Amino acid sequence: MASATTEMDCCVGRTRPSSMGMEAAPAWAEVVRKGLARSPKQLPPWLFYDEAGSLLFERITSLPEYYLTRLERGILTASAGEMIAAAADGLRLRLVELGAGSADKTRLLLAAALAHQGRVSYHPVDVSQTALEAACQRIATELPGVDTAPIIADYTTGWGLPDDPEESERQLLLWIGSSIGNFEPEAATELLTRVNASMRQGDALLLGVDLAPAAGGKSEAELVAAYDDAAGVTAAFNRNLLARLNRELGAEFQPDEFVHRAVWNAADSRMEMHLESRTAQRVWIEALDLDVEFAAGERLHTENSYKYGLDGAAELMARAGFPVVDRWLDRNGWFAVMLGRKS
Repeated sequence: MASATTEMDCCVGRTRPSSMGMEAAPAWAEVVRKGLARSPKQLPPWLFYDEAGSLLFERITSLPEYYLTRLERGILTASAGEMIAAAADGLRLRLVELGAGSADKTRLLLAAALAHQGRVSYHPVDVSQTALEAACQRIATELPGVDTAPIIADYTTGWGLPDDPEESERQLLLWIGSSIGNFEPEAATELLTRVNASMRQGDALLLGVDLAPAAGGKSEAELVAAYDDAAGVTAAFNRNLLARLNRELGAEFQPDEFVHRAVWNAADSRMEMHLESRTAQRVWIEALDLDVEFAAGERLHTENSYKYGLDGAAELMARAGFPVVDRWLDRNGWFAVMLGRKS
């Protein structure tokens, strides 16, 4: 997604960047064209996160089946102070978060950082201005010692901080929520390697990792349920991608004509989400001047969520230049938070 980096003062009104409406379609519509021309058809998961999609995902994180958020929050609740102290290594910290969203769990780390050093700078990076505004307002109310400088950006295509860290300050990069799972392992390594190149020796990465069934002890049924909840919220989240294409590209999808499918791909150690066409149908997309044909039962692949073993996650972090120095797990070993340091 072509998205310029925009620093946002969440407490002072500023001109909003233009939305990705029809007038801006060329900035990302070609990604959709190429994805729908593939066999099988596939679209990137960042398309989920318009305003409606972001709100649906927040509902997903509170569902009983969606253990990831609950377990990671438990780990942070128990060990945030220890994580901050280990990352700081005797110095002050500033925190930068990739894909911050609502920053709900991050407040635990920010509170621990305040206890460690009195004040803390926090730079949340996200494509959703709505999510950043809400996060910033909540942090300002609950944690007034946190100086927030949100950045509206697609962190996968590049972004920059408004200033360099002070000499006496370490930088802690947060990539929590198992967001790494949405990337092919090679792409995740490449992204972290690029980020590493902009950081200084001694800076740290805190990574949230959902563990694979073989490593974490969870069953395949429990894993699949996290992506196919009984209330149908994840199905609505998946189909909202089609609704977004209708709104922003003038497409004519009938979202209810597609069935949500969540599948565990054991061979590739990943959960997959698909939208399966109920019937043979043709969909017009105005911004692309394109008719797209779907056969009955044909699937549109919308998301991967890779699951790692502890050793595999540590190897990935090391390849990216962040060898692991500590890690924390939930009681049953389903989820891990891992700390790596640039050496």
